[in-house]
Order: sequence, then C-alpha cells, then structure tokens
Amino acid sequence: MKDDACIFCKLANGDIPTRTIYEDDDFRVILDNAPATKGHALILPKEHYANLYELPDDVAAKVFILAKKLMTEMTKKLNCDGFNIVQNNGETAGQTVFHFHLHLIPRYKNDGQLIGWKPTSPTDDELNEIRNALA
Repeated sequence: MKDDACIFCKLANGDIPTRTIYEDDDFRVILDNAPATKGHALILPKEHYANLYELPDDVAAKVFILAKKLMTEMTKKLNCDGFNIVQNNGETAGQTVFHFHLHLIPRYKNDGQLIGWKPTSPTDDELNEIRNALA
C-alpha cells in the first residue's frame, strides 16, 4: 500500500522526478539530494513501510541483496574506498522521513564525514544484565 501523503512514496513511484540509478518492481534507488558523499543513494521500497519494524521479512531480504549488488557496482564505478550502509528507525535514532529507506554512502579517504558513535563503558554486571535480558 502507498501513502498519498508520503514524499518518499511519491519519489519511489515516480510521481516526483528523481535521479534514479536503479529501478525494479519493488524498489527505486535514487541519488540523495543532500548527499554525505559523492554517490550517496537511497533505496526506497515502492510500498509504504514507516520503518524496519514494519518491513516484511521478504522485502527486508530483498533490500540487503540489492544493497550488496549496488554497493559492489558503485565501488567499481565511483572508485570509493569503503561504504556505509545506514538505516535509522525512529526520531531518536535520527529518522526524519517515516518511509523505510536505506542509505548507501560511498566513502573516500579524507572525505570529512564522521558516521559513527561515541563508545560507552558499561560494567561487566551491566553487560551481563543486558545479555540475560536478551538471551
């Protein structure tokens, strides 16, 4: 199902012009208009899912197969030195558009981007408590 109010549904389904680099029945892949680096692209499902929690398992599998295919091709054609694959879920995690999308971000030596996090220092007891809650 598509959401008529969703800008990414409109982009994914060709209602708004994009710089499309790949398209099939399930996805459109477009260049990001505010890229982190040269070649930064977004994988957009044509159906509306707000986030990864809503994404059906078969669609999730297809997303990562497509991501691998595209980043392999992009690495060859753009001569990048590495790749970040980024996907945010929820406002606190940095999601600003609530239509699932996967960022493909080519990385270049000295590109100036800092995509990461500040490591914390949990105690052994805290780590054990978390493991016990999740195991």
